Amino acid sequence: MNKIKLLAASLSLSVLAIAQSFEGSIEFKMETSRDTTTNIYYVKGSNVKLDQIGKKSGKVEGSFVFNTQTNEIKFVNPVRKVWGDHKSSVAPVIKGTCVSTKGTATKVIQGQKCVEYTVKNTEENTQITYWISSGKYDFFAPLVKAWNRKDKQSIYFNQIKDLPKGSMPLLSEEKSISDGALISKLEVSKMNKSAIDASKLAIPADYKKFEQK
Repeated sequence: MNKIKLLAASLSLSVLAIAQSFEGSIEFKMETSRDTTTNIYYVKGSNVKLDQIGKKSGKVEGSFVFNTQTNEIKFVNPVRKVWGDHKSSVAPVIKGTCVSTKGTATKVIQGQKCVEYTVKNTEENTQITYWISSGKYDFFAPLVKAWNRKDKQSIYFNQIKDLPKGSMPLLSEEKSISDGALISKLEVSKMNKSAIDASKLAIPADYKKFEQK
């Protein structure tokens, strides 16, 4: 009887964990000394669509569609109405050693409790502080790893060890170690938890596949 109860409790916890996975939209703003850009993620299970919003137009100027289970990535160009397979480039080269540290400080961002993590690389004169919320964002770490971007915000995030399941930074600040100058800041500016229609993440039927010759 006790074994049956334990099994039932385990199944209940598994169902609860799945039910708590985030579904909805998340708006990120990236600030540098030169520019501010906006990306919006639409998340439904293992499928994610990232819309890149034009600064002047305020419209979607490009998108990526991710399947975090298969690591497939597709690019979408709404101006030309084409799509294609996005191939991740070679792994980024890191000079020196990245040292990641979990801090004791916490901060509430968008109603979520976030824990401080710091990644420091003396040779690259760079330190990035991440404020990370965990437990709901199963899509994020696989997406960043599969996308394989070359910006330090992405590269250093992949260097953090033993992150809890479902972790995602809601705020991160990249600074120069030598003078403390802010290089870039990535922050969740809006978060809307709601059901996403699968068609929102689908490539429109009238778009043509782009084939490189």
